[in-house]
Amino acid sequence: MNETLTIFRDDKRLLTGDLREVLTYLKAQQPGEVLIFDDQTGRQRDFDLSGTLDEVMARELPAPAGPGRPKLGVTAREVTLLPRHWDWLEGQRGGASATLRRLIDEERKRNPGAEAVTQAQTAADRFLSAIGGDLPGYEEASRALYARDGARFAALSEGWPADIRAHALHLAAPAFEQDG
Repeated sequence: MNETLTIFRDDKRLLTGDLREVLTYLKAQQPGEVLIFDDQTGRQRDFDLSGTLDEVMARELPAPAGPGRPKLGVTAREVTLLPRHWDWLEGQRGGASATLRRLIDEERKRNPGAEAVTQAQTAADRFLSAIGGDLPGYEEASRALYARDGARFAALSEGWPADIRAHALHLAAPAFEQDG
């Protein structure tokens, strides 16, 4: 999935775009104090905009893939397990990493919509908490979001600033789909 970011100043959406578009806009327009959100996670992002646009791009754009398995996107991270879990993993075919990947893939296949629902709920809630935590009906709307009650969420957000409401509804949409 392509990463998209959305820039807000106060309650107005200024731009939604990929990282390159956002950085170019921020350098060219210098919009002042803004909030930048990752649309997949709802997390706020900050960028060091000092220097030229080329310097900003070099700093902020992902580095080219290095050695390893770049086509697979393999990332090494630490996992903490109890000794009995390590013992069990060591006895599985393909080793611990292959077994963990297989277990995760099986779980994701078992309920494919659940991940999208959880991701949408989390992203919308993070966004709203950061930009609209004091909006009227926010807490009830948050409850509706986690209850997957799209009609109630939409009704409770009617009095919100248009751009904030539209973006929250966009981020939350997968949580309200019935097959999730």
